[in-house]
Amino acid sequence: MKIRVYYEDTDAGGIVYHANYLKYCERARSEFFFQEGLTPVIDGAHFVVRKMDCDFLSSAFFADELDVSSSIDVINRASFIMIQEIRKDDKLLFKTKVTLVLAKDGKPKKISENIKDMLQSLFAKIDK
Repeated sequence: MKIRVYYEDTDAGGIVYHANYLKYCERARSEFFFQEGLTPVIDGAHFVVRKMDCDFLSSAFFADELDVSSSIDVINRASFIMIQEIRKDDKLLFKTKVTLVLAKDGKPKKISENIKDMLQSLFAKIDK
């Protein structure tokens, strides 16, 4: 997914504020559902972030065009792990490993086989 860096994304020096990398990744995770005419809400349950390991490797700047890639690493009983990267051209700027849990009413919910199949199918379409 392509992201353009706007002035509102940057600090006074024109450098992307660190929290915005997380927002870009969130948009990419949601967008893959939207592009298929779906929503990230499944039977009243939501995928929520449980854990993120982030590497801030280099800075992005005002007006840069960034590419956010996403892939599924592992699908577990009630969660899955994704790897997301943000690049400018071929340069890796940011990488995260994020664990998302399917939760309903504040409790983990088992990911059904059809949802697992859907996740694998949707993410297989994403450019890596």
